[in-house]
Amino acid sequence: MSTAIPEGQYRAPTTPETGYQTGYEDVHETGHEKAETASIGELVADVSQGFSTLLRQEIALAKAEAKQSATQAGKAGGKLGGAALAGWMAVLFLSLAVWEWLSSALDSRGWAAVIVMAVWAVIAAVLASMGRRDLKNIQGMERTVETTKKVPDALKGHEETL
Repeated sequence: MSTAIPEGQYRAPTTPETGYQTGYEDVHETGHEKAETASIGELVADVSQGFSTLLRQEIALAKAEAKQSATQAGKAGGKLGGAALAGWMAVLFLSLAVWEWLSSALDSRGWAAVIVMAVWAVIAAVLASMGRRDLKNIQGMERTVETTKKVPDALKGHEETL
């Protein structure tokens, strides 16, 4: 039942028990040998398949980078939200206690309130600064953009120097 396979061709083997095709048998051939024996249509099909694979890989990379960036943005947003909630709760409850304590020490409720407000303003500024730094550290999709920019040059046959 076995027939000879022309060089550069693929044949789906069958099992003796079922007669069904089980997979593909690869006839190995170098690129130079293939270029000499293959038709223009086969070469165009190979280039098209390679280009299609490249685009699928670039899309997969873009999705992975977007997911990673979204995760980092979510974490940074959570930190900023936590900083806001913590700041509000701290200002509300601790400020009242410190305000009362300072007003008894200074004999002035107004100045005590200003001092408490200044302390919490510094803490809020530090937390906001940390959240902003985390947002700036998000990478985005720079790697995918850079490799995608190289595709047209690769198709033209030009090498880009790094």
